[in-house]
Amino acid sequence: MNISLKHTMQYIIILFVFLISSVTHSAPIPKPPNAKNVKSYVLMDYDSGMILASKNPDLILPPASITKIMTSYIAFTELQNNALSLNERVLVSKKAWKTGGSKMFIEVGKKVKVSDLLHGIITSSGNDASVALAEHISGDEETFSVYMNQIAENLGLSNTQYANSTGLPDDNLYTTAKDMATLSKALIKNFPKEYRYYANKSYVYNEIKQYSRNKLLYLDNTVDGIKTGYTKKAGYCLVSSANRGKRRLISVVMGAKNPELRTNVSKSLLEYGFRFYETHKIFNADDNIHNARLYNGEKSEISLGVKEDSYVSIPRRSIKKIKKKYVVDRNLTAPVEIGEKVGFVAIQLNNKTVTRIELFAMEAIGPGSIYQRTLDSILKN
Repeated sequence: MNISLKHTMQYIIILFVFLISSVTHSAPIPKPPNAKNVKSYVLMDYDSGMILASKNPDLILPPASITKIMTSYIAFTELQNNALSLNERVLVSKKAWKTGGSKMFIEVGKKVKVSDLLHGIITSSGNDASVALAEHISGDEETFSVYMNQIAENLGLSNTQYANSTGLPDDNLYTTAKDMATLSKALIKNFPKEYRYYANKSYVYNEIKQYSRNKLLYLDNTVDGIKTGYTKKAGYCLVSSANRGKRRLISVVMGAKNPELRTNVSKSLLEYGFRFYETHKIFNADDNIHNARLYNGEKSEISLGVKEDSYVSIPRRSIKKIKKKYVVDRNLTAPVEIGEKVGFVAIQLNNKTVTRIELFAMEAIGPGSIYQRTLDSILKN
């Protein structure tokens, strides 16, 4: 082979490798799983809070027993505030005992430990346990529902309303897949120790072994929660979460035609998110990440940052393509208090904003001198 031909062949090989590499790194990710017989679903990244895939995420639907996620959230809140203890004994009322649907099989007039009731609510989805604990915390289930709605409002669950602690059908009980993902994220974040209840596949009460209906706990050892639900009106629902390495995803499936479908769609969503998306930390809490012009202040610039570690979830191998656009009031004026929200940073990928992260003042700056304020009033105009 002569030298010219040899160089030509080398060039062709290098070009071929380059093209293959380019295709590999820039190939678009596939569409999320097709779920024809599911009314709504959401796949959320835990750290970034970003939705990676969805179908009718804001569709108003009855939640069935995934209502009990909020019931347990309130119980965990009371435990954290030392207003409740795990060894505390709860008197079972006739109403709790008579409540229909799935049961823990507690007996009227008996006293049951809070820890047992939590197992009954979370693992076997006991409506009797939910009512008993709701009555113990708030006096009656109606008052407990008010408590549930207050927490929902605080968490920003704008399309959710509660009417009972169980999820039994009620026209005033509804939610969305997006709200359930937000609630689950808050529960895992705020109560990491208590969240472990949701990983239990079974428990024994009164010498009866009861099993979790969450089949994903048996199929995937990275899944550690969280709750199933079913009524004729709601269909089959499943909120699930999996933790692999440093990443956690939350899946919500609502209105599935059968229990196998809710499990299969949930599993497919989790696999899709872990395989085709990456999550990266882009800002550290309390770091100064941007300086903005400030008028009428003791200083002409103010340091801005974020309150919590901030993450972005994007298609794999695209982290080098993201851009940051800082948006702050051009006429930002002193005084400014530390922690005051003053703008946001838009995280962009391929010229599209994929998420926004709020910016806060990292320092307090008071009014400047009369001279400075006069000068700045001229500069602003």
